[in-house]
Amino acid sequence: MVADEAYRQVGEQAWAWVLGHVRDDGGPWLPVSVEAGWEASGPADDRDSLYAGIAGLAPVLAEIAQTRRLTDAEHDLGRRIVDRLTAMAPTRTEASLYDGLAGDLTALWMLAPAAAAIPLRRLEQLRTVDGWVTTLDQGRPAARCFSDLVKGTAGVVLAAVWAGGAAGRGIALAGCDALVRAAETTESGLDWGSSPGDESRGPNYSHGTAGIASSLAVAGAAFGRPDLVHAAALGAQHLLAIGSADDGGFVVPHTIPPSRREVESVTYTWCHGPAGTAHLFAALCHAGVDTLDGSGTAELRQRCLSSILASGVPRRLRPGFWDNDGRCCGTAGVGDVLLDAAQDAPDAATAARLLTAARLMGDALVERAIRDDTGVFWRFIEHRQDPPLLPPGTSWMQGAAGIAAFLLRLSRVLDDGMDAPVVDRPDQWWAVPAELRTSGDPRAPMRRLLGDTGS
Repeated sequence: MVADEAYRQVGEQAWAWVLGHVRDDGGPWLPVSVEAGWEASGPADDRDSLYAGIAGLAPVLAEIAQTRRLTDAEHDLGRRIVDRLTAMAPTRTEASLYDGLAGDLTALWMLAPAAAAIPLRRLEQLRTVDGWVTTLDQGRPAARCFSDLVKGTAGVVLAAVWAGGAAGRGIALAGCDALVRAAETTESGLDWGSSPGDESRGPNYSHGTAGIASSLAVAGAAFGRPDLVHAAALGAQHLLAIGSADDGGFVVPHTIPPSRREVESVTYTWCHGPAGTAHLFAALCHAGVDTLDGSGTAELRQRCLSSILASGVPRRLRPGFWDNDGRCCGTAGVGDVLLDAAQDAPDAATAARLLTAARLMGDALVERAIRDDTGVFWRFIEHRQDPPLLPPGTSWMQGAAGIAAFLLRLSRVLDDGMDAPVVDRPDQWWAVPAELRTSGDPRAPMRRLLGDTGS
C-alpha cells in the first residue's frame, strides 16, 4: 500500500497536467487525448461536455476546493467555464447528462448556481412527450429519444432532481412519465433499452435498466410518487432475474444478447458492471424499498461490491479484463463507488473493508501513473489494436481529470475520516449520507468561488 500522501501528490500532479493542456478558442477547451498535433486540430464537437469537455472540470475544481484554496488560475478557469456554458446553453439542442444541457446544469450548479437556471429553461423548451430528442444518434434517418442515463432521459431526470426547485421538478416528472411509457414488460418486471425497440441491451448503469430504474426511484422519493418507485423496483426485479447471485455477489451481463465485440461477458465497471449497478439498490433504499424478492436492497448493494472485490480488479489478469483506469470504464470509477459505500457503510468494519478496497484502486493508479516534466497522466490499453497503448486522455470520464479527483478525495477521506464532505453529483448523491453532501450547502467553497450563493 502506498503512503497516504502519495494519493494527493499524484492527484495534484495529474491536475497540473490537465491544466497545462487547457487552451482558448471562444472559451476554454481541452483535447480529448494528447497526441502529436492536438493543438492544430482544435476543439472537438463535445468540447463543453461533462464526459470529455470543460464541464467535467467543474467537479474537479469542487473537489480541490474541499482541500485547499484555489489558485488565481483555477478561479479564472472556473469563471471562463461558466461564461462559456452560459453563452452556449440557450441554443444547445443536446439535452443529455454527459454530452448536453444536463451536464451544463451540473457544472453550473457546482460553480455558479444562479446560472443553472439557463440550462433548466432550455431543457424545458426542448422537452417532448417522449423525452428529449438526441443529437447523438448518428446514422439513423428518424429523430428519436434515448432513455438511458448517459445519453438520454434518465440522465436529464437525475440532473433535474439534483438541482431541485419548481423547474427541476417539472422537468424530472415529465421525463419520468416518458420513461414509464418506454418500459417493456418482462416475465419478472420491467426492462429498458438505451432507446425503445433496441434489440441489444446493456442492462447495467450507463445505458440500461439499472440507470433508468435509479432515476425513477430517486425522482419518486423526491416528489412523493410511489408509482415511480414501484416501476423502479420492477426494473430491479428484472435485473435479479437475468443476473447471477453466485458466491455471495451479484452481477448482470455486460450485453444481452452477448456482444461479439466484448471479450468479457461480465465486467466490473461503473458503466457496465456492479460498480454502477450498486447505485440502483442504494436508490431503492433511499426510496424506502427494503426488500426485493426476499433479498434486502442494502444487502444487494453490498453483494455488488463483493463481486468487485472478488473479481481481481484492478489487476490486468488477461487481455481485455481490466485495461482502463478511468471513471467510466475503469479503476477510478470503481474506487469512487467504493468510497461512497465506505462513507455510507452501516458499521465500522464494513467501512474499513471498503476503504481498504478503495485504497487498492488508488495504489494501482499511483503505480500506473506516467510522469514527465509536464505532470502525471495515464495511458489505457485497447488490446484489439496494434499497438495497444492509447494516447493519454485529459477528461473527467476517460482521463486524468477524473482520476485526479478520485485520488484527491481518497487522500482527503484518509486525512479527515469517514465524515469528510462528499462532492456529490446527479448520478450518485443518494449513495452517500445527506449530511455529507456539498451540493445543497450554500456555504460550500465552490459556491463562494464566483460570489454566487443561491439559485
